[in-house]
Amino acid sequence: MSLAVHYKNFKDSSFAQRITLRSGLAPAVVALAVIPLVFVIFSSGKLSVDGWLSLWTQRLPELLWNTLTLSVLVAIGCFILGVSAAYWVSRRDFVGRKLSIWLMVLPLTIPTYVFAHIYTSLLEDEGWLGQLWHFIFGAQSMAPELYNIWGVTFVLSLAGFSYVFLLVRVALSCSQREFEEVARLHGLNSFQVFWRVSLPLMRPAIAAGLALVVLHTLSDFGAVSMLRYQTFTLSIYMQMNGRDSYEAAAGLSLVLVFLSLTFLVLERFFRNRQRYYGTGKTGRVKLKKATRLETIAIWFWLGLIALFSFILPLAWMLSWSWQALVDGLITSVFWGYVGNSLFISVAAATLTVIIGLPVALYHARKRNVLSQFYLHASSVGFVLPGPVIALGILAFVLAVVPVIYGGFIVLLLAMTIRFLPLAIQAEESAAQQLTPSIEQAGRSLGATAWQNLRRVTLPIIRNGMLSAWVLVFIDTLKELPATFLLRPTGFDTLPVRIWIEASEETLELAAPSALFLVIGTLPILWFLMREDKNQ
Repeated sequence: MSLAVHYKNFKDSSFAQRITLRSGLAPAVVALAVIPLVFVIFSSGKLSVDGWLSLWTQRLPELLWNTLTLSVLVAIGCFILGVSAAYWVSRRDFVGRKLSIWLMVLPLTIPTYVFAHIYTSLLEDEGWLGQLWHFIFGAQSMAPELYNIWGVTFVLSLAGFSYVFLLVRVALSCSQREFEEVARLHGLNSFQVFWRVSLPLMRPAIAAGLALVVLHTLSDFGAVSMLRYQTFTLSIYMQMNGRDSYEAAAGLSLVLVFLSLTFLVLERFFRNRQRYYGTGKTGRVKLKKATRLETIAIWFWLGLIALFSFILPLAWMLSWSWQALVDGLITSVFWGYVGNSLFISVAAATLTVIIGLPVALYHARKRNVLSQFYLHASSVGFVLPGPVIALGILAFVLAVVPVIYGGFIVLLLAMTIRFLPLAIQAEESAAQQLTPSIEQAGRSLGATAWQNLRRVTLPIIRNGMLSAWVLVFIDTLKELPATFLLRPTGFDTLPVRIWIEASEETLELAAPSALFLVIGTLPILWFLMREDKNQ
């Protein structure tokens, strides 16, 4: 091949990549993601000056304090739980390690509103924890209640630390262990190696995981509503549902979007300053055999996390589900709810991972103002409350494509916009560790843009894409507000049934649906962690 022909192939390949991944697909993804924001801006524009003044003087100071404080506390809790657990399972070989990985991931299958409902039940005077509390501290002592900021922090930390664990564990599994070995050869002890070498290498994954946690906290509706803690999401829902003030709800939503985007800008700024590339070696990390004392300490800590984040909730669900089975309450109608939930979750996860890939790759390679705009604009759907997303989608559908109103496509569109940031965060975190010279080498050898993507880029970032698929699947399976408002007639899902039954305090009917949210995700989590068998 002549030099001219070689240059022409490289130029054509670069041009095709710019057109498909940069000039075409990424802006189209952003346009789709901002549909709910357009509704929020349009509706908030109808709010009068007196209405804005009323919000700023009466509601916003309390809501800002409550929401920001809760986000910081939950981020701290998830950082401690997620990073410590990920480090031990990725750096030590101990008895029961594979089981511990499962126990750290399975809390993702339990919705925040189920966590809140279970622990409020367990801490009642007749609940298991309430009885244990009275046995230890006396019948006259009051068990801790969850209807405050510490109770909500406890619930959301248990529900969200697995995001940090998953992403940090992937980073540690792919990181260069020789850096740590060199540090030890220079006289650093284990704590110094962790603090000065391992932790800096984990920063992109930690930042991505904590970003997911904070965005979940800012947009959470289930736990804060069950525990009656006033944040933006609960106040927005009350404005829409109790007072029929959609303009005020949109105004509060606009403030929430600004708050969330400000956080994302700051998070990206600090992460970009700490960017790094690996040496190109991606072999498996050799685990150090844990001593007996280390094994006891590790299992004490991981067992304590697992007890409160999964074992106790699972025992509660099994107990009440057994009662429902004995009473003959699990019928064919229940299995219809199961099928509906699995169908929408698989469809949404697949579509979201595909759609999020152009934005993730574009930002990982083009660190400029436009890439930052694409990244932050595509995150809008995640920070908006579910009811506002649903109303934004409905307004768009009725104005542009009314023929699909009331159909499955509307619900799928809402789920894709809702969880697009999950896919982008995980995929972009994986793409950051892809050395640009590897892609450039493929293109210089004559590969087209799509060949380079299929044969070089996707195989290297497939673990990040798989993590993204699992995260979106699990969150769609648990999604409540948008599903409740947009589901087609007769298309009830498990979260919808849990909410209805829990609101009526029919625990024997809510528990089977909650239990199946755990059972339904087991094959997906097995697929995610199947490579552990060789570690």
